[in-house]
Amino acid sequence: MTRPPAQDRDPGLQPERTRLAWRRTTLSSTVAAVLAAKAALHGGVQVEGVVICALCCALWLSFLAVAHHRIRTLAAGGIPPALTPRHAGLAVLCTVAVAVCAAVLVY
Repeated sequence: MTRPPAQDRDPGLQPERTRLAWRRTTLSSTVAAVLAAKAALHGGVQVEGVVICALCCALWLSFLAVAHHRIRTLAAGGIPPALTPRHAGLAVLCTVAVAVCAAVLVY
């Protein structure tokens, strides 16, 4: 079976939905980082809490950079290139690590 030429592609609202999904995930990650900071400072400042909170914030910033890069790529128009495995892996790693850091701070 042959594939149709790329110029015949009608993406519809898919690029917009993908941009919105990246923004929602960034917002969720922001909330997790803020709650982690709040949990770290609750009951007094402790070295372990501050270190985990700093790690959580660094991971959040890394995810924010990947998400912003992808949002800009999708907004450029045309057929966006596929997300590279490096960027996808970094996004997954940051998301999971932020969740783990936040869970550690809660317990």
